[in-house]
Amino acid sequence: MEFPVFDLGSFEDADKGHKEKLGRQVDEICRTSGFLAVKNHGIAPDVINAAWTGAQEFFDLPADVKLRAKAPYPGYPYGYLGPELEALAKSRGMDTPPDLKESFNGGPLQIPQGMVDGEALKFCYADTIWPDEPARFTAAWKAYYQAMEDLAARIMQVFAVALKLPENYFDSFIDTPISALRALNYPEQFVAPKPGQLRAGAHTDYGSLTILLPQPGSRGLEILSPEQEWVAVPPVPGAFVINIGDLMARWTNDRWVSTLHRVVNPLPEDGGLQRRQSFAFFHQPNWHASIECLGSCLPADGVAQYEPVLSGPYLMSKFKATTVPKAS
Repeated sequence: MEFPVFDLGSFEDADKGHKEKLGRQVDEICRTSGFLAVKNHGIAPDVINAAWTGAQEFFDLPADVKLRAKAPYPGYPYGYLGPELEALAKSRGMDTPPDLKESFNGGPLQIPQGMVDGEALKFCYADTIWPDEPARFTAAWKAYYQAMEDLAARIMQVFAVALKLPENYFDSFIDTPISALRALNYPEQFVAPKPGQLRAGAHTDYGSLTILLPQPGSRGLEILSPEQEWVAVPPVPGAFVINIGDLMARWTNDRWVSTLHRVVNPLPEDGGLQRRQSFAFFHQPNWHASIECLGSCLPADGVAQYEPVLSGPYLMSKFKATTVPKAS
């Protein structure tokens, strides 16, 4: 399976006819694997490097210092989440040991004017628990978050063309998105994992799309191919890895696939015991956005597979299935 690489800059510079041709290519990718790399994305290296370094310095801190930024209770969406407190495979109904990772999570940088929904304010718009150090962590994080929000909106324009919709079709659905950014650290392993324990268990993502920044040259990310075989995602220098989430699959009436993926423990000779870091930006439409089958994806009988759902409550139902209760 050849991993597809999409040139975003070339798409944005293209005329209408060429954009439609590139859109057909993206449509085919999203119908089959739902994963692609995006190059020529225009995100400034300084923005990426500052956020990456800040996260690395944070994860290097002693545990008691990191815990000052911990989520205040299980299920709280933002702040520091320590090792083995999440099992992503549980979102698919699979009972596995907790994942071998720690993370820092942050949500939207501002609350939309007029937002009064209590569940939204308590969950998606909850405060991010910022760490005291490193000193430049928060500013670098916010700059990267804003860059990812902009990139996600540009990719959604590509998706609109791929689905034979006006290029700005999704704009009103994502003008106040409830996206989340997660920095992940897979610590160096000194003991063998438990049976069935992975760095991140097999799962699909929940929203419209995910923008992943893996550690350069790292291994371990795998996707389940249409032939039901686990296939490694190769590192693509200078590119982000994009994948479709469950909500986009639902939006397209399963025309596009939200592909099962995982982060395995590579063999020791392939760096399997070494530390690994990544950033994942989970793009999610506005809290009140109604997600129902797109007109271009309706079957001949005009009957969609799914009832409409609201973006925010749908996300909450998915997220709450993955946290591991703390032992009393």
